Amino acid sequence: MTPAKLAAGSVAVAILVLLLKAGAWWLTGSVALFADALESVVNVATSMAALLAVRFSQMPPDANHPYGHAKAEYFSAVLAGVLIIVAALLILNEAWGAVQRPRAPEASAIGIGVAIAATVANAAWAVTLLRAGRRLRSPALMADGRHLVSDVVTSAGVLVGLGLVFTTGILWFDPLMAALTALNILWSGWSVVRESVGGLMDEAVPQDQLARIRSIVATKADGAIEAHDLRTRQAGRFTFVEFHLVVGGETSVNAAHAICDRIEAALKAEIGDAVITIHVEPEGKAKHHGVVVL
Repeated sequence: MTPAKLAAGSVAVAILVLLLKAGAWWLTGSVALFADALESVVNVATSMAALLAVRFSQMPPDANHPYGHAKAEYFSAVLAGVLIIVAALLILNEAWGAVQRPRAPEASAIGIGVAIAATVANAAWAVTLLRAGRRLRSPALMADGRHLVSDVVTSAGVLVGLGLVFTTGILWFDPLMAALTALNILWSGWSVVRESVGGLMDEAVPQDQLARIRSIVATKADGAIEAHDLRTRQAGRFTFVEFHLVVGGETSVNAAHAICDRIEAALKAEIGDAVITIHVEPEGKAKHHGVVVL
């Protein structure tokens, strides 16, 4: 399934889950279920933003965006994180009001069943998004998937809180679970924003991936002397790699080009969607550090 179809599926699932949670809240009157339904409103908004970002990110490079549009997904993820934080603050306000004016929720078996159905649907779609997001290297899908995981956890907590209210008669369990839901959502929103800002700031690839890149350059650059000034960054599903490759002064242009082609082929086989820039230099430019060719 393509990223655009997955993003469209997220919108449909988010609307379905919102309707289910709103129905559960209407049947029970639980402030914790109201908080859960309010988060689902954010889910719909973030899913729509992810759909637009994924479609925009798949546009080919043009004169104004020669490196493509992949970073659009990071903007979507930042927006999702901000909306999640806003929803959490609204939930905390509602929970505080419920603490001051506690009232017993209705012990509606149908309402609880509807809430459970919404949670199961969210969990199934979260697993789908996370698997696809990792495979497609899509920040927007990964952010949406992580948000749904957080939603599943909080929904489970809400159901536990309702169970405690019904079994103990202690009314403040309901607003307590709403408040804990809000705190969990706050953490989720902050995590999404932090990771997305890292992408916008051109953070280097993780250390384990950088080590694999260095190893490939060292083993596939036979005929060269060294590689230095290796730099990496990520933009959506694309990984950008650039470095200077030092070759002997007697190496012909054709031979140097063949070395570069060999390195590029190996890196793309390892990374997938990679944009590689290699600057070839003569032996006198060697810095004697960086990647030593084996």
